[in-house]
Amino acid sequence: MLRTLGIDPGSQKTGWAVIDHQGQQLIWVASGIIRLGSGPFPERMATLGLALRDIVVNHQPTQMAIEEVFLAKDPQSALKLGHARGVAMFIGAEAQLPVFEYAARRVKQVVIGTGQADKQQMQVMVRMLLGLAEALPEDASDAAGVAICHAHSSSGLAGLGTTTSQSHRRRQTGRWRLKDETQ
Repeated sequence: MLRTLGIDPGSQKTGWAVIDHQGQQLIWVASGIIRLGSGPFPERMATLGLALRDIVVNHQPTQMAIEEVFLAKDPQSALKLGHARGVAMFIGAEAQLPVFEYAARRVKQVVIGTGQADKQQMQVMVRMLLGLAEALPEDASDAAGVAICHAHSSSGLAGLGTTTSQSHRRRQTGRWRLKDETQ
């Protein structure tokens, strides 16, 4: 069974979801929203990194799937979203997780059947696919959608472990550090 951490990045709030999957079987493990507020941007990114690191340590995913940046009307918003994605990708690489990226349109096509779906449709389908009694909040549902998309994509089922750098190793304390290149 594979465990995927799905990420719907944002500069004020980031959705996350962990699912287990094998073949067509999907099992919800955990999900939530990391609320970053509106304080200084560097502090929000630090909060995001620390929260994602805790999620990785607590839920031990074997891979990460993240939504790609879309073209926003406001270039500043797109840049900030890119920073949030960078933090999330760093945390995945730090934990030696293969990190996969999916366009929002692709996620909607795989999960719902159309790339034009709205957030409410995503919530309904994610709830159904994961067998949940209630819909997840929007951002957590979007993150679960990214994880589900990955679970159903052939790229997510083949070649795992070949996309990450081996330049990191885990210490016994649960913290991550760069491997000394002189070793």
